[in-house]
Amino acid sequence: MSDETGELPVDIAGQLDAVERGLTIEQKEEVARVQSSLSQVYATTVDDLWDACTNAERLPRWFAPVTGDLKLGGRYQVEGNAGGTVESCEPPRHFAATWEFGGAVSRIEVSVEAVTGAEEGARLTLVHRADTPNDFWATYGPGATGVGWELGLLGLALHISTGASKPPESSGWETSPQAREFVAGSSHRWARASVDAGTPEEDARAAELRTTAFYRGEEH
Repeated sequence: MSDETGELPVDIAGQLDAVERGLTIEQKEEVARVQSSLSQVYATTVDDLWDACTNAERLPRWFAPVTGDLKLGGRYQVEGNAGGTVESCEPPRHFAATWEFGGAVSRIEVSVEAVTGAEEGARLTLVHRADTPNDFWATYGPGATGVGWELGLLGLALHISTGASKPPESSGWETSPQAREFVAGSSHRWARASVDAGTPEEDARAAELRTTAFYRGEEH
């Protein structure tokens, strides 16, 4: 739901700062064994946040159409993206699934918990574990998947706060200056997380620039 300028009703810096990122890297002979985590508090209830993340009628409003059996043991497919199998499900708190794309199999876990105090609402935490080929990891670093997941969290934030019925990317927003700011900001924060996890800063910053260019459609 962008306006005539292509901008979304969101504070980009505020959204980027609202996400807590975690990263661990274990370097193997041929792959980087990576665990990425993202967490954000939303001004809603646990039940509503769980429904937004698991209801096939709501997922297209902020993420993408998802088909299949969204239940324990069921197979699912995200339109134009990954598919997999639901390996555990404990409504309305937690589910885990394989994330299969391009012949590679990784795993995701999604948890929802109540938050009280100054940030009252419900917290969503996503953990993605993957073995990433070393050449791909050296080229793009954690932002390759991290920026993509953050675009999803942005869509969820808009859906929860404004009732948006379409993901930002479906409205042409991805070519706007606001989108360029978001991609650069997310990519920079993942590079910082990579440095904190032990990546040499020069390597992390080079991967940041390539990831930013990829998501902006500027990669040659």
